Amino acid sequence: MIFIILTMENSSTALITNDAAVFGLLMMILMLVFYTSSLKTPFWKKFYRFIPAILLCYFIPSVFNSMGVISGEKSNLYFVASRYLLPASLVLLTISVDLKEIIKLGKKAIIMFFTGTVGIILGGPIAILLTSIVAPEIVGGSGPEEVWRGMSTVAGSWIGGSANQATMLEVFEPSGDLFSTMIAVDVIIANIWMAFLLYGASRSDSIDKFLKADASAIDHLKSRVEEYRKSIAKIPTLSETMVVLGVGFGATGIAHLMADSIAPFIQENAPYLARFSLTKSFFWLVVIATAIGLGLSFTRFKKLEGVGASRLGTVLIYVLVATIGTRMNIMAVFDNPGLFVVGALWMIVHVILLITVAKLIKAPFFFVAVGSQANIGGAASAPVVASAFHPSLAPVGVLLAVLGYVIGTYGAFVCGLMMQAVSP
Repeated sequence: MIFIILTMENSSTALITNDAAVFGLLMMILMLVFYTSSLKTPFWKKFYRFIPAILLCYFIPSVFNSMGVISGEKSNLYFVASRYLLPASLVLLTISVDLKEIIKLGKKAIIMFFTGTVGIILGGPIAILLTSIVAPEIVGGSGPEEVWRGMSTVAGSWIGGSANQATMLEVFEPSGDLFSTMIAVDVIIANIWMAFLLYGASRSDSIDKFLKADASAIDHLKSRVEEYRKSIAKIPTLSETMVVLGVGFGATGIAHLMADSIAPFIQENAPYLARFSLTKSFFWLVVIATAIGLGLSFTRFKKLEGVGASRLGTVLIYVLVATIGTRMNIMAVFDNPGLFVVGALWMIVHVILLITVAKLIKAPFFFVAVGSQANIGGAASAPVVASAFHPSLAPVGVLLAVLGYVIGTYGAFVCGLMMQAVSP
């Protein structure tokens, strides 16, 4: 998903514009959140029983952005975090993964992913139909201002990502103003849902009881990882920490070099593969970094987990979460509330279908959350949601997000045609 948002009118004159200062603020936010979450006092124990720490790491920066204290639109921090820290975190989080156990998670993960895709394809037309009954002018328009055209770009983003969204922009040609508004709808609605998923991750046991789901395979994977960590854990030396960082960021450098060669080659020799996002460097960056991490998990580098590989990878993920928060302006909801209602209805259809299918097949909430976010959030945030359940589960989010890139254009195109057919 494109993490761009229409910020407040005074975003160009944000109180803090220096990226170093903004980064310092974000790190202080993370420090305070984790410090208070570690306190044993009754107030903080009760507070974090209801409010997950990861949700605050995401929400507090969004408040600063919405108030004009910082400007996520003007900052380069998200770009740096997504291009440098995300690949390194994927390597460090997958270096100790048990791939055989991930495969044993079974078909329910795939079923929930495709259920999420179907929910988005059907949700758009249903949202238009429901809105047209009450206020048809909200989903009407003519020519390039037809709302369904703008919504088709959201479908591209919510199934695949920015490349699929750009394809829908070219195919259905909404006006620039409509497209800008739909970007705001895309980001606000998707990130509100992500906040619910992060909260749900901390309540997954209760939700699994409601779904009557068997999460034993997931618990078994987490247990195996924890047992392995305990068996090799030790206090790391400076040299061992440097090795961990060297492997993570060295692999990131290799992934960048390869992605910068593969993407242009495909663009030049097989441009038709753009529909699968195969001409985008970021796609290959994520895929290659994950592949390197998985490859290293079969070597002696796996023992780096004993000196904190996944812990450092999780730190990088939390920094990414904070930068994601800086790209969200909750005040944008008031700019065009009608279209945000349509977007909310769309998301509700997606969620209802996910919960219904999960209930029928007794799928754990982990599959619901990651299947949804692999569609809507893509490779930048699917591992964030997966790691909120457990760091060892981050690769599941990445692998499903890659699948979203592949089918995004087709799913969004079908959704666009259906929305066109039902528009007033």
